[in-house]
Amino acid sequence: MSISLDKSLGLPALALKLHAKRAQLLAGNIANADTPHYKARDFDFASSLRQARAGGVKLRTTNARHMAPAELSVGNPTVKYRVPANPSLDGNTVEIDRERSRFAQNTLQYQAALHFLGGRIRSLLGAIKGE
Repeated sequence: MSISLDKSLGLPALALKLHAKRAQLLAGNIANADTPHYKARDFDFASSLRQARAGGVKLRTTNARHMAPAELSVGNPTVKYRVPANPSLDGNTVEIDRERSRFAQNTLQYQAALHFLGGRIRSLLGAIKGE
């Protein structure tokens, strides 16, 4: 009997991957806070997690010669540009205080997902050992 680790680890593993992707985006926004015309980017975490949990976007081909569609993976959520509340004169849309707040919140959520994932792994190890 084979065990799928992806299915066994479940939601915390998906959330961990998405939090890591979001941390990269938010860190890039913070790093480019002084870059003229830089547009802040982010994605909707909740909808990306629902989509990843459902198995991604299902596409179909309409012609036999079309390439097979690639499914949306957890690592490629739909990234969008953020509309600033207070736009700057140089065209930069990064609001540094809000970005830092989002980064801190994402970090806490990453740590929580990591904690839950650790609990899942401990329970799987207990089942394997017969405890």
